[in-house]
Amino acid sequence: MSMFDGLEERMVLVVEDDAQMRIALSKSLGVQGYPVVLAHDGHEALECLERQTIWLVIADMNMPGKSGMEMLRQIRSAGNQIPVVLMTAYGTVETAVEALKLGATDYLQKPFPLERLEEMVTRLRNETQDLPEGEKDQVEVESQPMGLLTCNDRVRRTIKMLEAVAPSQATILIQGESGTGKEVLARYVHNLSPRANRPFVAVNCAALPDGLLESELFGYEKGAFTGAIARRSGKFELAHQGTLLLDEIGDMSLGLQAKLLRVLQEREVDRLGGRQPIHVDIRVLATTNCNLQQEVQAGRFREDLYYRLSVMPVTLPPLRERPEDIPLLADYFVELSFRRNKRSGVGITPEAIACLKSRPWRGNVRELENAIERAVLLAEAGPLRIEHFAFEESFSRPESLPTATGSIWEMERALIMRTLERHGGNRTHSARELGISIRTMRNKLREYRELGPGV
Repeated sequence: MSMFDGLEERMVLVVEDDAQMRIALSKSLGVQGYPVVLAHDGHEALECLERQTIWLVIADMNMPGKSGMEMLRQIRSAGNQIPVVLMTAYGTVETAVEALKLGATDYLQKPFPLERLEEMVTRLRNETQDLPEGEKDQVEVESQPMGLLTCNDRVRRTIKMLEAVAPSQATILIQGESGTGKEVLARYVHNLSPRANRPFVAVNCAALPDGLLESELFGYEKGAFTGAIARRSGKFELAHQGTLLLDEIGDMSLGLQAKLLRVLQEREVDRLGGRQPIHVDIRVLATTNCNLQQEVQAGRFREDLYYRLSVMPVTLPPLRERPEDIPLLADYFVELSFRRNKRSGVGITPEAIACLKSRPWRGNVRELENAIERAVLLAEAGPLRIEHFAFEESFSRPESLPTATGSIWEMERALIMRTLERHGGNRTHSARELGISIRTMRNKLREYRELGPGV
């Protein structure tokens, strides 16, 4: 039997505007035995999908004409769950999340070795080739990420609600602690709206003093104040026909709140120093990490503006209230960080996940991502282990471990001793379960005998 048997039915569509890259991808897939169809942009790719039966789409994210993201959005809107892998040379966490939340099956950051592509295609083939047809459909649907990477029922209900109102012009107020993913969710709403191909402009209201924030929002005419040497359009104008995100709006002064209210009511902006109002067609989204109702009661936020903004209020819970999301997010950030930092490691041990789940995460998802990034930089190879996170002094222990001192040293010691006990004292088996080398195990035990009682 040939190693290529059955592959002739798995046709791959490569969508790439760079001719050399198209050829390289085609040759690599051809060597694996996959028939390949080529397209130079999203328009041609969509036409091809109507004519032929395609198993997998591999597309560049940024192309002239119809981009890979636009193509993916159209494919998913039509209810087609075909696997789509996006590639980009301008990869960030935000673009990766954006691609995944729109339904991308995987994400490749250029430049990548062709071996990485071959491994990914092989994995996709193995994931579905032995499944019954009904189970294939279920796996494909369930694997499609939503607005946030989550398996929490409360967050899922929030996302479903936002998906329902995204096509409307309703103003949405997204509340939650810093780092919970409020801006990611705002971008998701924008991408599902009729304004998806128009600008998405974000303004951090907490990062700028009042005078500067006013000029940033409304713009100014030449000579409006000292240093205004030329006319400048504000964020409202830049977001015309698109979406304006007012990030951390609870920190806006009362004076600016009054001007913002007028813009929301009249859809007109007055530049500083200007004589005529400027019409703007925008959809406004707002985020806040404070309780605006309490701010209204305290007299620090206008009640009329609050009701204008909270046509559709939603709240994202902090990460500590949805610990079931931590393994999902950790796996995603680990893979992304290893790839971004060009490290050879992959994965994270169950014991390290247990440590991550025990942490309060006051900085929420943003803090988790940063902790994993640092751990990846400390890890030489292989999966992330507990020791790669040990530099975090504030790391708390899993609840199942002893809580005598709460130190990292005690947590690590208790975990190793418990694992040894479970394996009858076998150091090799215990080290394998913990994801550490037998040499590290010996060194740790020697350290415990020297520094700790009862070992």
